[in-house]
Amino acid sequence: MSVGATRPPTLGAALRRWGLRASWVAVLLLLPLAPVAAGLPPTVRYAPFLASVVLFGFPHGAVDHLVPGRLGDVSLVRSLAVVGAVYAVLGGLYTAWWFLAPVSAFVFFILLTWAHWGQGDLYALLAFAEVEHLPSRGERALSAVVRGGLPMLVPLVSHPGEYRRVATALVGLFGPAESVLTLVFTETARLAVGVGFGTVTVLALGLGLWRVRGGAARHGWAVDAGEVTLLWVYFLAVPPVLGIGLYFCLWHATRHLARLALIDDDGARPALAAGDLRTALWRLARDATPMTVGGLAVVGALFVLVPRAATGFEGLLALYLVGIAVLTLPHVAVVTWMDLRQEVW
Repeated sequence: MSVGATRPPTLGAALRRWGLRASWVAVLLLLPLAPVAAGLPPTVRYAPFLASVVLFGFPHGAVDHLVPGRLGDVSLVRSLAVVGAVYAVLGGLYTAWWFLAPVSAFVFFILLTWAHWGQGDLYALLAFAEVEHLPSRGERALSAVVRGGLPMLVPLVSHPGEYRRVATALVGLFGPAESVLTLVFTETARLAVGVGFGTVTVLALGLGLWRVRGGAARHGWAVDAGEVTLLWVYFLAVPPVLGIGLYFCLWHATRHLARLALIDDDGARPALAAGDLRTALWRLARDATPMTVGGLAVVGALFVLVPRAATGFEGLLALYLVGIAVLTLPHVAVVTWMDLRQEVW
């Protein structure tokens, strides 16, 4: 289904409710806890990532094997074969990269996540919020840069210590990491990132406002500007592990699951249109379960293979994030194909 396809009013309302507003509520509920978040026990701060194994986060990419069949009208066998090959080749090569050059593999993970979370929010703006102020590829690309950069760059500016600990823990699974990315965490670098990314944010929203003055719908731009402002405040205030963990589960993953529901013509889509969220979620959970188990097997294999044992909360989180990284690269390939197929670009 094209990103601009006409939908029944009930389905459009459901997508706005569960694809957009639910994530606003999740972020707004956490913001008042920001002043005490850093002092919360590790079990609480790391809980969102633990929950992401089954709660939206990890499973949101576990329906990739069905996407070509639902968007490309190919057989299930061919869909499984093609996506399986993509995961085997790209995931295998990226795994080898981590073992051979973990610092550059980590940098690539940040850039990859930046691009992927940006493309996810871009689709949601076009398909769920139905914005009109992003008509060109250049404006859409700029919007994706801002959206993906919010969870990747703003925490670097506001909470460099925790950001660096996580980076060091990931690289440290494969070798010494005491001096990892030292230049990135200097005050000068953080100031440059903050000023530069802030300027890009203002530019993107300013171009959107210019489109509104030229006739584009103001409501869509207001949703975009409101979300960007909310996420700036959120990632400035909330420590990265807790903030990104919740964002992963309750913002990025839920929006992609809503996108997947739209292409499930025999189950989740009609259920959403009828207001039956439970059936839609059950259908998505059923589809995602086999590959979620397979993805956890990848994490288990990494636990055995990494040169240094993953211990404690930070070590286990680092191992889980490396597993997510390995699976994210082929997932991005599938989602990029979806973007092209659905005319996002």
